[in-house]
Amino acid sequence: MKHKQIIYILVAILLFSFTACRNSNKTRKNSRQPHSQEIVEIVEVPEATRETVSEGRNSIVKMRKSGGVYHVPCKINGTEMEFIFDTGASDITMSLTEALFLYKQNKLNDSDFIGTQQYQIADGSIHEGMKVVFREVIIGDWILSNVQASIVDNMEAPLLLGQSALSKFGKISIDYNKNEITFFE
Repeated sequence: MKHKQIIYILVAILLFSFTACRNSNKTRKNSRQPHSQEIVEIVEVPEATRETVSEGRNSIVKMRKSGGVYHVPCKINGTEMEFIFDTGASDITMSLTEALFLYKQNKLNDSDFIGTQQYQIADGSIHEGMKVVFREVIIGDWILSNVQASIVDNMEAPLLLGQSALSKFGKISIDYNKNEITFFE
């Protein structure tokens, strides 16, 4: 019964997003400005907000730059995906399209869905999304367990690597000249 309810909720969000988000995509196309060309950015995360990740080491990951944003390869519950590195996003976020794909592949199951929540996106509009827990997020050599994520009600929403994953590291260093990101414990 719970399985059918989740499918109905996902389909309802899908239908709503298809009609409601068509116009918002037109206004957002030019809203993101390219990153400045800093050489290195270091983000410190307070120890109290971190959870245990795999054993202490540094992991260097190659990023891909496209359209002024940086993409980081990750694995979500065993499925390879490429996320936009976004320190301003509170969660890992994905569109309903990717969530349905993971669900159909049995990479998300009924027990991974933990509720719904209202989100404000970059253009200021409010959207409802589903909260899920990814059992495993792999970034470079790091394995993160039980990471909260958001499924937004937009079929074209980008994959964002946000604070629900990034806050699990002690420090992150970005080398824009080499297109590399280093994750530290």
